[in-house]
Amino acid sequence: MMNKYSVYKTNSCYWDKKGNDFLGAIVLPFYGAFVSEEKCQLFGDVSGKKMLEIGCGNGQSLQYQGDRKASELWGMDISEKQIEKAKQHLTACGLSAKLICSPMEEECDIPVDYFDFVYSIYAIGWTTDLAGTFYRIASYLKKDGVFIFSWSHPIHKCVVEENNMLAFNKCYFDESWYSVSLDLCQGTLTLSDRKLSTYVNALAKAGFVIEQMIEETNNEIMQLRDENSDLVKRAKMFPVTFVIKARKL
Repeated sequence: MMNKYSVYKTNSCYWDKKGNDFLGAIVLPFYGAFVSEEKCQLFGDVSGKKMLEIGCGNGQSLQYQGDRKASELWGMDISEKQIEKAKQHLTACGLSAKLICSPMEEECDIPVDYFDFVYSIYAIGWTTDLAGTFYRIASYLKKDGVFIFSWSHPIHKCVVEENNMLAFNKCYFDESWYSVSLDLCQGTLTLSDRKLSTYVNALAKAGFVIEQMIEETNNEIMQLRDENSDLVKRAKMFPVTFVIKARKL
């Protein structure tokens, strides 16, 4: 059985020590591999809008919103080190933000019925309680507020390359928790690969209506990468990232 407090400790420790060094930071205007806000235009004009980022990391996505004249910037992250990095980065950019260190699943004094946008760039999948997290996010948003998030496409986690062919090596329907040892950085992660329907149904139960879902690969962005790379080969065959834009009813 998954113990959420054990997962918090494991994953926050990883991000405190080695997260950005090994995984890198996926930040706006990119939602993930080969998907960008510049092409999708999911946010539109954010000037004067109140923004909350779930999993704000080093603060670069908050900077992106601040540079586009958002009126308030808030960020949440499970890692104290990431919060420190975000504070330093935003201060250097001449921006201020309210930053909170907390798991996204927990109560942390974020105002309710307050934000125009809540968003999460490659962070929502870390939650130990997807339904509870979506309910909390809905509570933070004003009526008709928008929630945008991206994550690794579940099909991406099911496929490996074997003998120059792509093959399934994991059941798509398996949502059990598992640990990943990253020997290169002497770190461990605990994750669950959820089905797309799990995200969609949890959004509906939390009071959202989905306005747009993106899983297409942008060819212009892909052409900037080495066409022989494993990720490009995958992206030509199936989605490696998905993005959902939903509105609070």
